[in-house]
Amino acid sequence: MMGIRMAIKELWNALQFICSVEFWRMSVFWTVSLLVSYCRLLLAPKSKSYPRCPPPTPINNKPVCIITGATSGLGKAAAYALSKEGFCVVLVGRSSDLLLKTVLEITSSNKDAQLKAFQVDISSFQSILNFNRSLQQWLSDTKMHSSVQLLINNAGILATSYRLTAEGYDQMMATNYIGAFCLAKLLLPLLINSPVPSRIVNVTSFTHRSVFNMQVDKETVTGKSFLRRKQYPCARIYEYSKLCLLLFSYELHRQLGLMEKPHQVSVIATDPGAVETNIMREVPSCLSHVAFMVLKLLGLLQSPEKGISSIIDAALAPPDKSGVYFFGGKGRTLNSSVLSHNAELAQELWTTSCDLFLQSQLVVEPIST
Repeated sequence: MMGIRMAIKELWNALQFICSVEFWRMSVFWTVSLLVSYCRLLLAPKSKSYPRCPPPTPINNKPVCIITGATSGLGKAAAYALSKEGFCVVLVGRSSDLLLKTVLEITSSNKDAQLKAFQVDISSFQSILNFNRSLQQWLSDTKMHSSVQLLINNAGILATSYRLTAEGYDQMMATNYIGAFCLAKLLLPLLINSPVPSRIVNVTSFTHRSVFNMQVDKETVTGKSFLRRKQYPCARIYEYSKLCLLLFSYELHRQLGLMEKPHQVSVIATDPGAVETNIMREVPSCLSHVAFMVLKLLGLLQSPEKGISSIIDAALAPPDKSGVYFFGGKGRTLNSSVLSHNAELAQELWTTSCDLFLQSQLVVEPIST
């Protein structure tokens, strides 16, 4: 009887979701955006591709790689792959149990893997700040060079209901973009301090192509402007967060180029395409299964092990490559949407994000001191 009730509830939730604008936006806009990306890849045979290079290694140290969202899907697969490439991989995730499980699984497959796990909630500035301190303490305690060679901002969620962070931000915007921005800002000194070339890789999505105009202000970036709507616009917020990550990538690349102090930090955006992960776990399961089935029939769905190809391409691209967008594997790059290259929009987002970063510091610092 209980099983029948659960099945009816699942069916009712699925019907409600099908009747929403968000369902059709995801079904139509996202599929078209993915097809557009692959068509551009096929119709632009002269698009640049780059070989994978051995990771730059500090003297007497393994290069340090930090991966957020490292306990499942793409993050977990990337952590294993990069441990095989010789990185000391720092796993960042929300669940201590899943972090332990991930460490055991990777070390069982790669006996030489050097791993360190930190429990961090990327949607919380306080948690990110604590992680930054713990990381620097760990580097000091282990007598490793006080630097980081690779940061992969991979953590992301697709929420289907309103949830607010401690700061009052929409949780999806906080996890997918604001957290990545704050983490990169806090870790930038360690990346700049690296004696060998270092890099930030931001994992974005083809769904950014579904955004045709965007207003950049604190209300939008924090997701508060969406809270006034009757129905939670989950698809639109996800698209916005991924577009923000792209705009941030290009603007950070530009800002680094303006620095007077010499550095070897590069910034790359990467898009793994459609990958069978648990990103859609909040969508009614019957609908997510159908979506994966259709993508598989179209030959567009990848496993996490194959989907990380563009992430590893970006991580191991030649050190002088920066400000590019990897897509499709085989070291290939692609032009992201026209809107993502809007320099004025990127600068507005940078200013707004820096204001939020400083505001968070002012609120958190007195609590922690």
